[in-house]
Amino acid sequence: MFRRVLTISTNAYREAVRARVLHGIVALALATCAYAMVVASLTLQQPRVLANVGSASLSLYAVLTAVVLGATSLHRELELKTIFPILSRPLHRHEYVLGKYCGTLLTLAVFIAIDASALFLILVGYAKSIPLAIGTLAGSLVALGVLLIVMKRQRIYALVPWSLALVLVSYWLAAPAGENRQLVASFSILAFAEVSIVTAVAVFFSSFSSPFLTSIFTLGIFAIGRSADTLGNLPPKVFGSTLHTGGVVVAKIVPNLYLYVPARPLLLDQVSGTPVATYVANAALHSLCYTVILLIFSAAFFAHRDFQ
Repeated sequence: MFRRVLTISTNAYREAVRARVLHGIVALALATCAYAMVVASLTLQQPRVLANVGSASLSLYAVLTAVVLGATSLHRELELKTIFPILSRPLHRHEYVLGKYCGTLLTLAVFIAIDASALFLILVGYAKSIPLAIGTLAGSLVALGVLLIVMKRQRIYALVPWSLALVLVSYWLAAPAGENRQLVASFSILAFAEVSIVTAVAVFFSSFSSPFLTSIFTLGIFAIGRSADTLGNLPPKVFGSTLHTGGVVVAKIVPNLYLYVPARPLLLDQVSGTPVATYVANAALHSLCYTVILLIFSAAFFAHRDFQ
């Protein structure tokens, strides 16, 4: 089973990385990092503004990428009719769904790592040395070029180890940035946990719906999830008991995505009784539980889908 899921995952990753829409989102995310530098230059607390704007944009673009990839990955197989020879092999449908999900999640992990690395390197320039940041970036591009040459037949996968190494090195170099480095790192982990749920939601809807409706439904769940705290605390005196009860029910069913965009003091260990490590771990567990449930339902719906 593991080998079959791994094969589907690597194929899904390869298709996602080659998608032009992903290249556009990556370029837009990096352009937003540059824009954050411009905004930060107009303030007195440049690293703080940069970390706040950069982290918010990272979370937003990661969710957008999850929606796009999750909604189109399965439909692309149907449109090209490549799903028929795939499912005709000794492969269970739930393995196919799990492989597609894992491949999409791997793509998102690379995306988040590259975006977070850009933010860390900018923080290095502000807190330590601009030449060091530029030199690290140049060195990383040279290393990527070497990987592309060495991995001739598997060049598409060179981004995985390269992005992981880059984010670790840039995180280490950004140590002088202090709390701003911690903020970006925590937001990156929470963004990955959030897109794990969003991708699972997109895979769930794509198992029985069209890409357009999948995108609409997923964005709707995302909007409701980000407002779950508000819906669960609607005042009965203002909205009435019916809307209050409905809001509480929806807030309990839909994943509370507001957990993944906490206030800055919480991620900097400035809230007593709530260590950031514990908070991030609980958020990751929350993400894992919803992801498993959604994938189970996705596999069940996809198993009974008729492709004729």
